[in-house]
Amino acid sequence: MGKAHSQALHDVPFFFDTCFEPVRALLCGLEEDLAETARRYGWRAWTHRWQDVVADPAIDVVAIATPGNMHCEIAVAAAGAGKHVICEKPLALSGEQATRMCEAAEKAGVKHMVNFNYRRVPAVQLARQLIEQGRLGDIRYFQGAYWQDWCADPGFPCVWRFDKNASGAGCMADNGSHLIDLAHLLVGDIAEVAAAAEIYVRERPLPGGGSPGAVTTDDAAAFIARFRNGALGLFGTSRVSAGHKNALFFEVNGSRGSLFFDLERLNELQVFLPDDDRATQGFRTIMVTEPVHRYIENWWPPGHVLGWEHTFIHQYYEFLRALEQDRLPCPSFRDGLIVQRVLDSVEVASSEKRWIRVETGAGQHDIEDSNAGG
Repeated sequence: MGKAHSQALHDVPFFFDTCFEPVRALLCGLEEDLAETARRYGWRAWTHRWQDVVADPAIDVVAIATPGNMHCEIAVAAAGAGKHVICEKPLALSGEQATRMCEAAEKAGVKHMVNFNYRRVPAVQLARQLIEQGRLGDIRYFQGAYWQDWCADPGFPCVWRFDKNASGAGCMADNGSHLIDLAHLLVGDIAEVAAAAEIYVRERPLPGGGSPGAVTTDDAAAFIARFRNGALGLFGTSRVSAGHKNALFFEVNGSRGSLFFDLERLNELQVFLPDDDRATQGFRTIMVTEPVHRYIENWWPPGHVLGWEHTFIHQYYEFLRALEQDRLPCPSFRDGLIVQRVLDSVEVASSEKRWIRVETGAGQHDIEDSNAGG
């Protein structure tokens, strides 16, 4: 994540016009050879203490790309010091932590954003545009999955992502938070959930050797949902799905049409609309690489595809535009809090084996303007 954020900060002024040009001032990390990393990633200075970043009067924005158990403390301190904050997902380990982060940022009056970068795929933006235009009719069903296989091997070491105290509930929090945010963006808020989760490999070798470490985060999880607008949803995540490297996909079904997106083919959107002649009717694949599509006019000629790293550039562009226009970016900490409440409800539903209503809390999460940006 440090490399992805660093590259995006370097590239965003090259492709997008904003009145702010980000300066990579101070890199914080734990690795011993941090000075070399800072040099390669284009940072002016480095430190092993995040407190140095927060205390530096020359720094305006803090980007948090740590394990989840550090998000809350750093974000609250940064907001208290008057820094704007962009934070990796999921926002926190719990709704309580996410609430503290929201309240601290809102009290300080700083701008805040969660890095749900898959919102910034042009094909996802097209999907949202079609739904907003009513081309799919009334939305009735959302199904999405995020499958990977990086820990299918039981010999994979017990890194921090297998520790609930460091990372949260597991693959549903880690990867599922992206799915939940996309569902909120495309369909609306989730009202209630029923869920199940499983740990298949309960002990893994520690990176430094010695006794095996206990795994406390789920390897796979699933939940069904009812949205507040009456639509139904089906969500699944797995880190043990052999053969799948970064397989995030979703389908949205409406009363007049459907659409399907696959992150591993992120320049494409499959759309079914009933207006075609029945002899040729069916899902058609749209290459989302035309200047009319969001962000594309700032990139390459039509058909010259984008990749995963470009979503970070788009996210920082939206963040810088929000600073320029003195408005709250989307998705904000409030959006991250709403996702966290769903994750908390999923965890309770899985443990208690019953439907759980998602807490609404005070306030409303931010509605992104699909016409903002470039």
